[in-house]
Amino acid sequence: IFQVNDIAFHPIHGTLATVGSDGSFSFWDKDARTKLKPSEAMEQPITRCCFNSNGQIFAYAVSYDWSKGHEFYNAQKKNYIFLRSCYDELKPRSSS
Repeated sequence: IFQVNDIAFHPIHGTLATVGSDGSFSFWDKDARTKLKPSEAMEQPITRCCFNSNGQIFAYAVSYDWSKGHEFYNAQKKNYIFLRSCYDELKPRSSS
């Protein structure tokens, strides 16, 4: 079981994204209570996420989230911010 670090709601579709300490994000249709898309796991946790104002871009940050404590922190691992085109992936299943 991994913690959810952030949740962001899509501004147009009303669906949502979650990111977590397992290093992955998931897109969800909250009304149908189904997962729209899981991601491959990153090397480190995903700590934050958001959509741009028109819902075309999903941004997420990958960095250590301290969920395993100080002893697992590795200063050699770099932090990253990723941008992903996402509009169609977040359309609810009910409107497809």
